[in-house]
Parts: sequence; C-alpha cells; structure tokens
Amino acid sequence: MTLQEFIKAALAEDLGDGDHTSLSTIPADARKRARLLVKQDGVLAGVEVGEAIFREVDPELEVHVNIRDGSAIHYGDIVLTVSGRARSILQAERLVLNCMQRMSGIATHTRAMVATLEGTGIRLLDTRKTTPNFRICEKMAVKIGGAVNHRFGLFDMILIKDNHIDYAGGIEAAVTKAVDYLKTTGRSLPIEVEVRNRKEVEEVLRIGQVNRILLDNFRPEDLREMVQLIGRRFETEASGGITETNLHEYADTGVDFISSGALTHQVKSLDMSLKAY
Repeated sequence: MTLQEFIKAALAEDLGDGDHTSLSTIPADARKRARLLVKQDGVLAGVEVGEAIFREVDPELEVHVNIRDGSAIHYGDIVLTVSGRARSILQAERLVLNCMQRMSGIATHTRAMVATLEGTGIRLLDTRKTTPNFRICEKMAVKIGGAVNHRFGLFDMILIKDNHIDYAGGIEAAVTKAVDYLKTTGRSLPIEVEVRNRKEVEEVLRIGQVNRILLDNFRPEDLREMVQLIGRRFETEASGGITETNLHEYADTGVDFISSGALTHQVKSLDMSLKAY
C-alpha cells in the first residue's frame, strides 16, 4: 500500500457519504485558517503525511510548515498553519491529527531507545507488530526516530521463525527448502533464521546458507555467549521482550541488531491539536 492509497482509504472510512456536520453548519464559500499546536514534548513525525492529507482533501489548501519531521518539539510549539476552505480543513483535521500524534509518539519512543544504544554500533530494528493498514506511517515514524526498518512485509525477506521450523520439519529442512525456493523462483532475498537455544545455533552454524541468525528470548548473558560462538560468520539479531527498560542490558552483548516490537505496538500517541485562529 502506498501512502496515497492509505490516505484515500482512511478518508473514505472517515467521510463516508459526507461530513454532514460541516455541510450543514459551514457555508461552502467560508475560508478559515488553523494551526497545529503541540501539547506534549517529544519528537515530531508525520508532517509530510499531514501535508499529503491536506493536499488530497483539497489541493487549494495552503499549508505553511514551521517545524519539520525529526525535530524536538515542546508544549506550545506551532508545527504548521493551514488556510483555505473551512469545510476542507475540518474534513482533514482528524486524519491529520491521528497520523501525526501516533507517528510522533513512535518517533519519540524510538529516539529514546536509539539514544540508549549510542556508541555501541548496534542497530535498532522495528518489527511487523504494527497497526493493520497503518504500517507505512509507523515504519516512517521509526526511521524518523533514528532506528532502522526491518522487513516491511512477508514479501521482502525470508524470515524462518519457530512455527516455520516446526511445520517444515526442522531447521535444516526449512533452510534447504528456502534456498531451493529462491533458486527455483529466481528471487534474491536475504534469509534469516530464528533460533531458541544453543543446540539450534550450532545447527545453523553447521548448515550455513543464511544471512542472519535471530536469537530469540535469550538472556543477555546467554546472548553474549551465542554471539561469541557465531563470531562474524553471520549477522546476529536479538529479539524477544526487549523494551526501553531492559535495552541497556543487551547493549554490550556484541549483537549486530536488536529488534523490538515495542517501538510500534506499545506506544502512546503524542498530544496535539488543530485549532482555529
């Protein structure tokens, strides 16, 4: 789904057969202005999305941006102003706020986690634990916050997880089938395999043919040991219950990547409002 497709679908969901409140109370030729106010400190994300929403609703709306994505924001800041048809501003208002508030919450949380990893060389990844049909915005917010996007969906990487392994008949069977599939289909996709214990790590080291090993739900001390065992033969990624509160425990293990679903699925939106002036 492209950003424009998302915006069209979200507007259709909200507008239905018309904004009857605005249609009944606001004259068609009324022209007004509004400003987007920050009500909570954090990191700003979603300005470009907001601009795109205003354009989709009414290309004649004039938007003036004061603060760009990735900037630190504080209570009372004015992110942007918009002027034009009053009905158009009102139609766009809620979708703009919903997107920017949630995206800014994600960017703020991400920035804090990235700061914890500063100087370690570890790259922080998001996951597919996102809101259905809102993934494009949540992934954008993660990047604005300073982290790295993992795969966007099921189509851009082969990630062999525990259920794949169990269904396929084991790690070796799953990896072999994945490699054969790529050869047969002519695709070039990275292969990552999830492991749950030392035995599975050793099995992957024996089999090879993968790009990255995902060490799931390892304690920091065990993770450090597995990273040393793997050496530099494969990229390493840690996942499983890693949040802002325990991230520092994983930061000195030597792992290449840390992925955290908490970047997107446990975030509180940042408070903002769009007010007439």
